[in-house]
Amino acid sequence: MFDNLSERLEATFKKLKGHGKLSENNIQEGLKEVRLALLEADVHYKVVKDFVSEIKERSLGQEVMASLTPGQQVVKIVNEELSQLMGSRHEALNLEGAKPVSIMLVGLQGSGKTTTAGKIAVFLRKDGKKPYMVSADVYRPAAIDQLKKLGEQLSVPVFDSTAEMDPVQICLQARVEAQKLGCDTILMDTAGRLHVDDELMNELVRIKEAVNPSDILLVADAMTGQDAVNIAKSFDTLLDIGGVVLTKMDGDARGGAALSIRAITGKPIKLIGTGERSNQLETFHPDRMASRILGMGDALTIIEKAQSMVDEKKAIELQNKLRKSQFTLDDFRDQMAQIRKMGSLSELIGMIPGINKIKQLKNAQIDDRELVKIEAIINSMTMQERSQYNIINGGRRKRIAKGSGTTVQDVNKLLKNYAQVLKMMKKFNKDGMRGLGRMNLPF
Repeated sequence: MFDNLSERLEATFKKLKGHGKLSENNIQEGLKEVRLALLEADVHYKVVKDFVSEIKERSLGQEVMASLTPGQQVVKIVNEELSQLMGSRHEALNLEGAKPVSIMLVGLQGSGKTTTAGKIAVFLRKDGKKPYMVSADVYRPAAIDQLKKLGEQLSVPVFDSTAEMDPVQICLQARVEAQKLGCDTILMDTAGRLHVDDELMNELVRIKEAVNPSDILLVADAMTGQDAVNIAKSFDTLLDIGGVVLTKMDGDARGGAALSIRAITGKPIKLIGTGERSNQLETFHPDRMASRILGMGDALTIIEKAQSMVDEKKAIELQNKLRKSQFTLDDFRDQMAQIRKMGSLSELIGMIPGINKIKQLKNAQIDDRELVKIEAIINSMTMQERSQYNIINGGRRKRIAKGSGTTVQDVNKLLKNYAQVLKMMKKFNKDGMRGLGRMNLPF
């Protein structure tokens, strides 16, 4: 989403870093580029004005002018101010109150509320919560059935509401059912509505007054740009929302909403949707997002993704196999599967600090289907072939290619990569595996 903004800012900072000393003119010229980059990214013009003004004041101060590396100091200031602009620190969901607590999801139709309800349920369950979902959308055809089907897929209980019921009564009765089932968190999926529709907006007020939710989350589509900010203002004025969930953050929009919402509404972005799968919901960390935008990567999020996906028992088994040089193609396939669970390769690579400096990878188009192909090839091998790859001759390669729907060249490429991994593992064994053993990463 922030690719264009990142490239513009990177080019600007490169020029600034090229000067041994910075003058007021250098800084003014650099800030002009920053201003244009932010406006092109669809950031609200008032936010841009205040943001650039703050950076200018700091950049002309002693921390830059007296610095041995003034260009780098300006980048540091922009990073800090960008983080501050988006809220400075992560703000968690408010789950305070008598159990079961209620989280109310509001927003326009098509913003992704129902899908987000399922994602939040999965998110909460990882944290030991027992979520319960309820659809209060009696207007959209099949909205209730959609949530019920999603609940079945995710093994999350859903209240049995009908289109003939009153939305307020649905939410009240759902609370009673949630208590009976021992659930501690209710996710209320309300009907999508335009923020100018007084009748439907007042319905949200009635639900809020009846249920008294611990948190009200506006679900907004990041692809709508500045409209998302205006929508957030309208819903906040009426409901006093607790925060925002930005969906479709993996899209190719300009990202201005993510940079403007906190500054305009004063309400934090709490969660972001980064893909279609139920586990592709992340907590929003302003400092990490600022680092991503400035091409500094996001190592902490990669580590958290890895820790949440890795099976501890399997990780220990893998360590032992690596120490004994017993890393088979079965293990290779399992590691590929672990990486796939963490998200798309392009997204993961974009989080690696310093990756923007490697030209070959910076603009590389990485196809996630390659991992699917690897899995198919290994699945087409016999158990003996997976443990003793050296026996895979020409005839076996043809059979494996045919069985996996790939080519002999694909099989050759996989075996070559696997052999390189084995060489690397042997080198680690020689140099000492202790450091590697402490890395709880799935690759």
